[in-house]
Amino acid sequence: MAKDGKEQGGMPKLTEYKPGTAFTGVIGRTFDVSAPAWPEPLRAKAGAPNVLFIILDDTGFGHLGCYGSPIETPNLDSLAKNGLRYNNMHTTALCSPTRSCVITGRNHHSNAMACITEGSTGYPGSNGYIPFENGFLSEILLEHGYNTYALGKWHLTPVDQMSCAGPYSRWPLGRGFERFYGFLGAETHQYYPDLTHDNQFVDAPRTPEEGYHLTEDLADRAMSFIADAKQVAPNKPFFLYFCTGTAHAPHHVPKEWADKYKGKFDDGWEAYREKVFAKQKELGIVPKDAELSRHDPDVRPWKDCSADERKLYARMMEVFAGYLTHADHHIGRLLDFLKEIGEFENTLIMVLSDNGASAEGGPTGSVNEDLFFNNLPESLEDNLKAIDQLGGPTTYNHYPWGWTWAGNTPFRRWKRETYRGGISDPFIVHWPMGIKAKGEIRTQYAHAIDMVPTVLEALGIEAPTSIRGVTQSPIEGVSFAHTFDNPKAPSKHITQYFEMMGHRSLYYDGWRAVCPWPGPSFAESGKFFGEPIPAEMLTDLDAKHWELYHVAEDFAENHNVAAENRERLIAMVGTWYVEAGRYKVLPVDGRGTQRIQELRPQIAEDRTTYTYYPGTQPIAMGVMPHLLNRPHSITADVEIPKGGAEGVLFCTGGNDAGFSFFIQNGKLRYGHNYVAKAYYYVESNVPVPEGHHELRFEFEPTGKPDIRHGKGTPGRAQLYIDGKLVGAADFPVTTPLSLGFRGGMVGSNRGSAVLPDYKPHFPFTGKIHKVVVDLSGELIRDTEAEMRRIMARQ
Repeated sequence: MAKDGKEQGGMPKLTEYKPGTAFTGVIGRTFDVSAPAWPEPLRAKAGAPNVLFIILDDTGFGHLGCYGSPIETPNLDSLAKNGLRYNNMHTTALCSPTRSCVITGRNHHSNAMACITEGSTGYPGSNGYIPFENGFLSEILLEHGYNTYALGKWHLTPVDQMSCAGPYSRWPLGRGFERFYGFLGAETHQYYPDLTHDNQFVDAPRTPEEGYHLTEDLADRAMSFIADAKQVAPNKPFFLYFCTGTAHAPHHVPKEWADKYKGKFDDGWEAYREKVFAKQKELGIVPKDAELSRHDPDVRPWKDCSADERKLYARMMEVFAGYLTHADHHIGRLLDFLKEIGEFENTLIMVLSDNGASAEGGPTGSVNEDLFFNNLPESLEDNLKAIDQLGGPTTYNHYPWGWTWAGNTPFRRWKRETYRGGISDPFIVHWPMGIKAKGEIRTQYAHAIDMVPTVLEALGIEAPTSIRGVTQSPIEGVSFAHTFDNPKAPSKHITQYFEMMGHRSLYYDGWRAVCPWPGPSFAESGKFFGEPIPAEMLTDLDAKHWELYHVAEDFAENHNVAAENRERLIAMVGTWYVEAGRYKVLPVDGRGTQRIQELRPQIAEDRTTYTYYPGTQPIAMGVMPHLLNRPHSITADVEIPKGGAEGVLFCTGGNDAGFSFFIQNGKLRYGHNYVAKAYYYVESNVPVPEGHHELRFEFEPTGKPDIRHGKGTPGRAQLYIDGKLVGAADFPVTTPLSLGFRGGMVGSNRGSAVLPDYKPHFPFTGKIHKVVVDLSGELIRDTEAEMRRIMARQ
């Protein structure tokens, strides 16, 4: 485009000048003696490559076909065949922390992301507020003329800010993404997802009965975002941050995909590991002299499982495998689209899982993963009853520890722990126009914080000193772009600390020191995940429990050589503390699910009453009032039309856990979904009359909770119409810790139905003026009923 304003071929050309510089046109007294000039639009360099990050969830080192797995992932395999596979890439061992590294190039504690956002605590390295001085890659590329899109899982916004009250500055559109479609939290139902489009909560476009699944939807939206811009500005590059829900729980996939794997896992997890390990050696993914890690003490040998257990566990793995293949299929659709529009060859693609395979299904697997978050054991009998529903919309399933351990072949342990099983992940790089090497393996040490500086080097972009007026902190990762076409290039990443919920380790130049918490396994330590670490215990751990592995020679961390290398170990422990001080790691906190209950600041002042209105967005779980294990009431101010009304007044949760206050068949009802193990109800003994009324539910605890064993407080549930008691029931137990990830809803049950009594959305057919949730403990007293109870106990 000409910039001098002269006519070419009879057509006038625009004159442009760089914004911030002097106007280059002419300003006369009138238009006819003046010459216009325009600020130059922000344009990317000609030929600038697109950037595509594909971030998988809870996918282990031994899960992809190109990493030796029998699970079919042909589209990701094709990227590996024509690109590079890295066998020494590392993450933080958990979702939000790794994602913060991937998108900023800084360590997770530097990002205040020591844990998932739901586990934030009030310390600089763990409060969940990623500093604005730690710029996102999206913010950087936006200033270089890129379109920026985020699809799928986000999990980088503090839980107390994931509501319609904002602030929106840490939502995707506040951190450099122009468009977003996905879910803000840790996980979501794949058939009834908690969807956000840009800055607004939306419902899925179809139901599962109509064939809806989130992964397909995400691929469709990604293609539409790109097409929207390309049809207007075909030369404008994009950065697409594409994050599937796969393979995080719930393992949801249409039955036909799971059925493709029938019988494929009947020989068990040990057999899976042996076959995958052999294939990994054949592919060169692991060294020829590598040794398979030990049989995990927390995993029961397959031969010791009963026939029913083997049947159930094999099906759980079939569902998982189908889930991963299904995701690969839709990733393939996205890749095919890039080929169709001519963008595939010049797109720098990086594929990474955020951590190793997940152990959140417990030792026996789960039909409802919320059992794990509420400290509840699984029932083989109950799970067998649901075997044919696994992967469908009525379950919230996850496989058992044996498959977790197998998914991380050849390494030990899993997600949340900083052994290599938790932090070593598949990593693929593909860029035909920028990388000559094809189908090769790279062994250089790398970490998720290295992705941003690598992209910047590949694009020829310097890290900015400021973004939107905020001075930027130094990027902490180092580029591995020099390894793209040089398999023998030395790694520039020499030292890397790890800490995840008290589990610590340090990599230094081919060696790894590991201090496992609560121990090398739960069986060996006698403790379970989430045990706190008091100061005296930390001192003992540092003195006696660090392990040392020469991973340059011992790929899978099998040989603890701490005793023979005492001086080296002491030096590495000292280095860990130096890095901890440098990156805001302290205090060391071993707690797990207990962090969910941590008190956090709220936008509004603390109060005991919360007022909600119809026609509004769902109330995010992070800002919902804490109703569990305490007295509370829910009061709906309603108009009942002639002939009556039905539907949900107020509810929270989904088919995995929650409660619903509703009218059905003319009666006022309340149901508590105790993590889908039991349902407790109270119903009015009279119909709800027509007209304007105050409908109220009250819960009064009658005992203490046993949270450690998955039991919330028992209590008396009571229903009132205009202050008169119309129904009462005793609930023997309630949900202790978590009601899932879907928050409060007024006037309908969006997403999956909390109770089996109705189908979603079950909208209220009358009029709701408001709903008030009260936590003051001031309950309506029915003195006559109290006296009857007293007399009955005499």
